[in-house]
Amino acid sequence: MSVRTGVVKDPLFMEHRPHEFHPESPSRLKMLYEMLEEPEVAGRFEPIPPRPAQEEDLKRIHDPQYIEMIASTAGRPRVSLDPDTQTSPRSYEAAVHAAGGCLEAVDRIVTNRLHNAFALIRPPGHHAERSRAMGFCLFNNVAVAARYAQAAHGLQRIMIVDWDLHHGNGTQRAFYDDPTVLYASTHQYPYYPGTGGFSETGSGEGEGYTLNVPLSPGHGDPEFVGIYSRIFVAAGRAFQPQLLIISAGFDIYEGDPLGGMAVTPKGFAMLTRILLNLAQEVCDGRVLVALEGGYDLKGLREAGKAVLLELIEPSVSADELNRTEAQGRSRVDLLVKRFHEAHGDRWKDVVL
Repeated sequence: MSVRTGVVKDPLFMEHRPHEFHPESPSRLKMLYEMLEEPEVAGRFEPIPPRPAQEEDLKRIHDPQYIEMIASTAGRPRVSLDPDTQTSPRSYEAAVHAAGGCLEAVDRIVTNRLHNAFALIRPPGHHAERSRAMGFCLFNNVAVAARYAQAAHGLQRIMIVDWDLHHGNGTQRAFYDDPTVLYASTHQYPYYPGTGGFSETGSGEGEGYTLNVPLSPGHGDPEFVGIYSRIFVAAGRAFQPQLLIISAGFDIYEGDPLGGMAVTPKGFAMLTRILLNLAQEVCDGRVLVALEGGYDLKGLREAGKAVLLELIEPSVSADELNRTEAQGRSRVDLLVKRFHEAHGDRWKDVVL
């Protein structure tokens, strides 16, 4: 069976222009959109035109006054929302279409028009909280998409996996007390934004449904493959999500100027394959990948291509995953131990 993969893209996303030397620049998408024209990739995916997210879509995650404040920046030369986050005249328009592009992708995936999709969008979203822009993010694209999938399509369980270098504080907070959304994150720690310790596991009915694996700098393909295979896949099998959403930050790439991780383009393909295999087991392969960070342009292009090609057609074998995991097993053993100390008995029969 051939896999139908969609890509959300639009030149509008390059109209979000923070200050001239900002790392989250339009050149990030320019590089990725040029990659889409390369012979390996061109013609192998279905373009998904983004639509604007409606206020009711955004209000499931963001405060109405906050949405109004972001809307008020439209047409204004530059507004500073926090020390890292600025808007330009078309930033609001780009942001509502970035969120809306994810919603359009969800519609096509859940109704089986597509198997999976890659939303090549900006501004990114996983730091955006209910009433606060931060960390280059305006609206929380993946959180808005998860709530939309529940409201519009009746899905009861959604898993969000976040491999960005930085912890997705906004996504975690949106679902911290909610057992219907399993949030799983690897991230450099301690580092911006300062959240995401092992002990942050959820609250109330959501206790145990936030899975954080904080990492010191220097972890690469073996450790990431081990964590995802042994912790996140195991938890996902137990949780049985009906849709898997990936916050795909490429700042864990080995040469990223903002990070200290060592993941190669092949490593990104392996992470994608691990999560696609999980989705094939539990939710008919339904996967939405949404772009977050990544600031080395060459690495962004090569790693982004690796993810997209893996979405289109398998290239990573089970033997390759097993060999890679074995290289980091002793280090991952320690992380699994810390995970169980934080979560107690909840996942003891699942995560081994």
